[in-house]
Amino acid sequence: MSPIFTLSGPVADFSDTPLWLSAIKAVLVFVYLLLQVVVVIWFERRIVGQMQQRPGPNRFGPWGILQTLADGFKLMWKEAVIPARADRVIFTLAPIIAGSTAFISFAVIPLGGMVNMFGHRTPLQVTDSPVAVLIVLAAAGVGAYGFVLAGWSSGSTYPLLGGLRSTAQVISYEIGMGLSLVAVFLYAGSMSTSTIVEAQRGMWFIVPAFFSFLVYVVCMVGETNRLPFDLAEGEGELVGGYHTEYSGMWFGMFFLGEYVNMFTVSALASTLFLGGWHAPLSFLPDGGYLGIVWLTLKMWMFMWFFVWLRATLPRTRYDQFMAFGWKFLIPATLAWVLAVAYIRAAGLGFFGPRTLIPTLIIMAVALVLAFIAAMRWDAGQQRKAEARIEEHPDEIDPFAGGYPIPPMPGQRLVEPHPGAQASIRPDAPELTDQEMNRG
Repeated sequence: MSPIFTLSGPVADFSDTPLWLSAIKAVLVFVYLLLQVVVVIWFERRIVGQMQQRPGPNRFGPWGILQTLADGFKLMWKEAVIPARADRVIFTLAPIIAGSTAFISFAVIPLGGMVNMFGHRTPLQVTDSPVAVLIVLAAAGVGAYGFVLAGWSSGSTYPLLGGLRSTAQVISYEIGMGLSLVAVFLYAGSMSTSTIVEAQRGMWFIVPAFFSFLVYVVCMVGETNRLPFDLAEGEGELVGGYHTEYSGMWFGMFFLGEYVNMFTVSALASTLFLGGWHAPLSFLPDGGYLGIVWLTLKMWMFMWFFVWLRATLPRTRYDQFMAFGWKFLIPATLAWVLAVAYIRAAGLGFFGPRTLIPTLIIMAVALVLAFIAAMRWDAGQQRKAEARIEEHPDEIDPFAGGYPIPPMPGQRLVEPHPGAQASIRPDAPELTDQEMNRG
């Protein structure tokens, strides 16, 4: 029996790709992403404006299309202020890390098939590796350093809290994201992005790995700190989060990195689950440079999803979001990976005649058990909340247990006579009942 997973090499052939051509492709990818970011910022502001019954940008250029460029020039000419208590070196390095690592991941995303470029036959991809997907996850992990260093180096409380929030959030949902991709590796037999794309010629992996796709979609929103999961930048409690003290183009680097990361996770989802640069139907052409068109359309489908979430859902609570990731997503994804590994090890198709009914039965039982467990957990939380309410008396002594403020030495709560309010007297002697009644 052949192994269920083999670390095969990439399908893409770079034998006719000199180093200077790889550099040109890297520059073209950089320009492609920058143009996408300029368009999506305008697109988001216009769509959110329409959803909220307001015009959005509509002054600078036709339909306000040049407003993003105006904002970019404003950030470039704006003074970059460094707080007095900030660590100047780390404060400057943090936005560079956050902005630059966002572009690294796109180097292994295949934009199309083989093309002729400057007299060479080369893949429409900067590079590839047998562990290309791990490179994407590693770059996302390094990008988390930009957030935590920005919050720590600012020398302020709110950025520090935002940096800690962001780091915990990114790390937590990177685990779920990585686990959701294991099923794709099992089906493709490789971690190479070009190999995974070629393995989806017959059927996209969103069909057999549908649960992995749902988990990945949740994790990619949490990974990019987007609404409703932009808890690291919660204006209500953190002012602006880890980049509160940043201004000028340093703030623009965080802004740029966030939108490039949105395209990166969208491109990775399109590559791993939606056939990459292949056309959705077999009779549609997708060879050569047409692959860029199909991949871009798939990415923009996810961008619309990002914008729709921002305009629709309110911000979640931080503890609930983290509990959802650790207590549900990660355990459920682990169980899903074990199920996929079992099916692949048995050499059976996921929807084969011998596995369809058992699979549906197992999934139905798992859903029922999960629903029962969730209901029991919710009932237990409700009972705990009611018990906590019953424990609190109607009248609370503010000095009981020293909460909220420990009393001063010799300070105590003086009992009032009827019709008067209690008073706090430092070093007050004990009063007898006659003295209290005397008033």
